[in-house]
Amino acid sequence: MPRQTRVKICGLRDVAAVKAAVDAGAAYVGLVFFPKSPRNVTIAEAATLALAVPAGVAKVALVVDADNALLDEITANVPLDILQLHGHEAPERVSEIRARYGLPVMKAVGVADESDLAALDSYARVADQILVDAKPPKDADLPGGNGLSFDWRLIAGRRWPVPWMLAGGLTPDTVGEAIALTGASQVDVSSGVESAPGVKDAALIAAFCAAARAD
Repeated sequence: MPRQTRVKICGLRDVAAVKAAVDAGAAYVGLVFFPKSPRNVTIAEAATLALAVPAGVAKVALVVDADNALLDEITANVPLDILQLHGHEAPERVSEIRARYGLPVMKAVGVADESDLAALDSYARVADQILVDAKPPKDADLPGGNGLSFDWRLIAGRRWPVPWMLAGGLTPDTVGEAIALTGASQVDVSSGVESAPGVKDAALIAAFCAAARAD
């Protein structure tokens, strides 16, 4: 039996990439609202992309320390299923956003060593899902999508009271090992399925989804 791994393809910028993700069986597609990212989309672009996503595939908006004005504009104009918080949002801010917008919230937490694991427990108490990602370098412009991984053994066998997703430097070549080591049932990829920063590759998307589900 192949694994039932749920895959999120993040940082989609055109309809062709959305179609590639859907055709490959992705359960989530991610739209990035962060101007520093090569994967950034405008609200108008995101609205067009969201309309290309069929029912049953979750549309995720990734934001970084967004204020209510930006979140108001995104949620008013883009049909979404999940808000992904990828900045330094405190647990209280996660709860506030969840209550204000009535959407499930996924909180990304960067992991570099064992000292970072306590934050996962804190956010698991207030978010609907947690995204376990590689912690970016101190001087990094981007909070994610840097192509970095972390020592997956740090979370081997760990579980939280909400669904969780593994991210951080995953590629078609490494995702199978990452799932085997961590027991992840959900995985997230962005740079690992690109031919250039922000340019998704349909063949890599298909290979990643197939590798994530291979027994």
